[in-house]
Amino acid sequence: MAGLLALSKGIDHLNEFIGKKVAWLILVAVLVSAGNAIIRKTFNMSSNAWLELQWYLFGAAFLLAAAYTLKQNEHIRIDIVYGMFSRRVQHWIDLLGHVFFLMPFVVLMIFYFVPYVSLSYRSGEVSSSAGGLILWPAKSLLLIGFTMLGLQGISEIIKKIAIIRGAMDDPTPFISAHEQAELEAKALAGEARP
Repeated sequence: MAGLLALSKGIDHLNEFIGKKVAWLILVAVLVSAGNAIIRKTFNMSSNAWLELQWYLFGAAFLLAAAYTLKQNEHIRIDIVYGMFSRRVQHWIDLLGHVFFLMPFVVLMIFYFVPYVSLSYRSGEVSSSAGGLILWPAKSLLLIGFTMLGLQGISEIIKKIAIIRGAMDDPTPFISAHEQAELEAKALAGEARP
């Protein structure tokens, strides 16, 4: 189990590093959008390449941060139902969800994206919009994003098994909504004091 936990830690470190760095792509996308709008309004000219660059940047941020979001346990779930169970049952729900839903979906997407990206790259596919960008970099982001998500899924499965077996402590212990509100109130009260 120690070797698998080391692998999990390495995957976590990689996805955390990438996730924190790609957050800056949102700022770049906003600057490109603002610059494009200013040029369009000021000089009455624009380019489809700038619009497509915005889409590429936003897509890159979303796809490359998906694995980081999973690592941070921030993906959407139905907390009303999930929160009614013990933490042990929650770990089992997460484990089964990762094994039977996340991983098959990720494997299927990777299986389809490999030829999709490869064909786009070999053909030198370009946007159908006048002055548009080449498409294979954007399409390759799909493959990279799902590969990273798959790696993080493996890491989460390893961690869930280790937690269930008692080989590691729960990194995200369950806190009820009431306890969370109390913690936030204490934190705010601490910040308000001089």
